[in-house]
Amino acid sequence: MIGTGVFTSLGYQVIDIQSPLAVLALWIIGGLVALCGALVYAELGARMPRSGGEYHMLSRIYHPVIGFLAGFISIAVGFAAPVAAAAIAMSSYLTSVLGLNTHGPWMTSIAVIAVMAVTFIHLFPLRTIGLFQILVTTLKVILVLLFILFGFALATPQPISFAYSPAVVPEILSSEFAVSLVYVMYAYSGWNAAIYIASEIHEPRRNLPIALIGGTSAVMLLYTLLNAVFLYSAPISEMAGQTEVGYIAARHIFGETAGVAMSLLIAFGLISTISAMTWAGPRVLQTMGEDYAIFAAFQRANRNGVPYLALLFQFVVVCYLILSSSFEAILIYIGFTLSLSVFLTVIGLFIVRARDQQRPQHYLTWGYPWTPLIFLIITGWMLVFLLWEKPIESIVGLATVLSGLLLYAWNSHLNSRMTRRVAAALTD
Repeated sequence: MIGTGVFTSLGYQVIDIQSPLAVLALWIIGGLVALCGALVYAELGARMPRSGGEYHMLSRIYHPVIGFLAGFISIAVGFAAPVAAAAIAMSSYLTSVLGLNTHGPWMTSIAVIAVMAVTFIHLFPLRTIGLFQILVTTLKVILVLLFILFGFALATPQPISFAYSPAVVPEILSSEFAVSLVYVMYAYSGWNAAIYIASEIHEPRRNLPIALIGGTSAVMLLYTLLNAVFLYSAPISEMAGQTEVGYIAARHIFGETAGVAMSLLIAFGLISTISAMTWAGPRVLQTMGEDYAIFAAFQRANRNGVPYLALLFQFVVVCYLILSSSFEAILIYIGFTLSLSVFLTVIGLFIVRARDQQRPQHYLTWGYPWTPLIFLIITGWMLVFLLWEKPIESIVGLATVLSGLLLYAWNSHLNSRMTRRVAAALTD
């Protein structure tokens, strides 16, 4: 979970939200929403422990076409776009620190090379991939803890206050707050990532809830403290509109030289995000390949059990996004489209409980029905405001969903042709 968003999105939030307390409220509310979602997904994952995420769950809860669209969203948006955003952010940090042109060929070249290197590593056996993920994630968490500890200890405090004032409430209820929540939810994206590799998790009915709930709770605490450090140590005017807020804060906390070193660590820490989504994404495509003729080739695995064609396909999509999109546009596109998918999934818990009286042995959603309702209310509120404030990116997201219907129709056509051929062969 800890990746691009927490080191980049604050600069976009403080453009419209000036109260430090309202900014922290963003991260607390976003964390609570993610935690409510994790509580629901833990039960759904315990009931349906198979890789594929929303694709698998929505296919079983609603109809195969809904699951197909969710899987298509995951492939086109849920993993490729976050990998592209993380690679762009990493490249932005490196080019800024090294004094290179952030809008030149260095920017895209570094991003593509990083994704290529991580993709190559993910062709190795699962144990090697797991060790690599643990290594880069550990580095990232240590980096966040160093920021929090030294930020409050060494930085010169900015003239701001986290105290409550009457002006905070209107900011929290504003459309700008709802749109900023999209950036925050992007930072929390990954709270549901374990569900995508459920088939590769040992004892998923027990370990999935631990991973989803424990991980989300820990990240919520770290995110809130880290953003408090950013606001405490660096001027808001200097961070507004900037992607490299971690670099700006590092210079104010550690000084110019040490700040450069910390920023380099941030850049390399983002490799963990690239790696996590590179791991999860192809598993969705592999699972769809097991169920749909149109994706059948993507179920093929190398001798290490890695779905290599799905992995290479995602690499191509990521490179296209890096070369064609801006960081902010990718963030809005991801936020709107994925929120639709998880919104339907959380609603699915009510349907599953009404339809299936069998309870999972290891986990039931804490606080049901209030936890799923909180998730649905806040996510729905965010989607409405986002469609109003960012119509182009939102409409592109909807168009992506609808284009999946064309692929589903094509797959149905292929199945019909195959059925007719088999019937004709049997007749002959």
